[in-house]
Amino acid sequence: MKIEDCDCLIVALMSALHIGMITREWPPKVYGGAGVHVNNLVAALRSHHGEHSVSVDVHCFDGPRSDAFGYQLDPSLPPINPALATMMIGHDIAISIGKMSMDKMRDGRSGALDLVHSHTWYANFAGELARRAIDIPHVVTAHSLEPRRPWKAEQLGSGYAISSWIEASSIRNADAIIAVSDGMRDDVLETYDFLDPSRVRTIHNGVDSERFAPRDSDDFIKSASIDGPFALFVGRITRQKGLAHLLRAWKLVDSGLGLVIAAGSPDEPGIGNEIEALIGELKESRKNIWWFPEMLRHEDLIELLTHAEIFLCPSIYEPLGIVNLEAMACECPVVASAVGGIPEVVVHGVTGDLVPYSSRAEDFESDFAETVNLLFSDSARRERYGKAGRERVRMEFSWDRIASETISLYRSLLH
Repeated sequence: MKIEDCDCLIVALMSALHIGMITREWPPKVYGGAGVHVNNLVAALRSHHGEHSVSVDVHCFDGPRSDAFGYQLDPSLPPINPALATMMIGHDIAISIGKMSMDKMRDGRSGALDLVHSHTWYANFAGELARRAIDIPHVVTAHSLEPRRPWKAEQLGSGYAISSWIEASSIRNADAIIAVSDGMRDDVLETYDFLDPSRVRTIHNGVDSERFAPRDSDDFIKSASIDGPFALFVGRITRQKGLAHLLRAWKLVDSGLGLVIAAGSPDEPGIGNEIEALIGELKESRKNIWWFPEMLRHEDLIELLTHAEIFLCPSIYEPLGIVNLEAMACECPVVASAVGGIPEVVVHGVTGDLVPYSSRAEDFESDFAETVNLLFSDSARRERYGKAGRERVRMEFSWDRIASETISLYRSLLH
């Protein structure tokens, strides 16, 4: 081997990054925006063509995978609080990461982790333990904040105190925190005022504009007997998504506009029952209401996003809102609440219309319905919003750009 070849090999080895990505969600069990984000980020990091090559090991919940290290509790264990179960799985992930890294270093093999990157409080505990066990940096991506979601106590019970403690402790000790929007960054610094602002960096979520693109087919719409113009809501059944507000507001919306609701996986039985009752009440007075509680196939979702007159996002808390990016990529105009990071995605009067959120439910619902009615009555504006939305996604929210910014952050922690 020539000397210059050796030099090139040394530079390549020094430039390579080995990341441990820790996440609760990983395909096929992806049910929220954080899972979508991790799946796309990992793919973008692995395929990134830049100065630094990146290898990523994924550590996830819900059992073995062919493409990730999967973990789950022994099924013979009695039921325990979800937050305690999360801690137990996090402990197992950290032990596994530590053992793999120690084995490689002992045997003189390359591939020991350079850092760990965790997503949501579910994964933060494993990341914090791994940071301490093998002395490597820990990056936390803040997709939401527990203190900003008090309704999570309905889901976790006393475990909400544990989830809040895990998040606060992990953020306090993390080497860097990624906020998925500037609004989220402000929330992080306000909630955890002990942080040095320099440790918190905004790197937006993204969307694959090739995978999310207008689709001419209407096979699913026909098979589901969806007839006439419709607006679309997509999301989990949870307080923060504001679905109950939307269903109450819909009584004030032009009856000629149907409503398609792709929503399931309720956080807890109470909110699930409430939404089911509100949908049932709407159906008593309107025939053009369709509810899909099971997760749709990707092709069917794209079809709905393409053919919907308006995409609806009535969230009361939303750090960014990937669903809005997905709708915009399919040239669907958006009506959304002006909360969190949504105004950084949906440009008011350009790609959609924003509705200020009010703690007075009846005011917000009335304003939301009025905004929907005005946009439904203006087809030219809807078409203009749709074209501008897709262009904005392509230019500002590509995963390659997000991967570059993430790699830059990783490198800054290793030098």
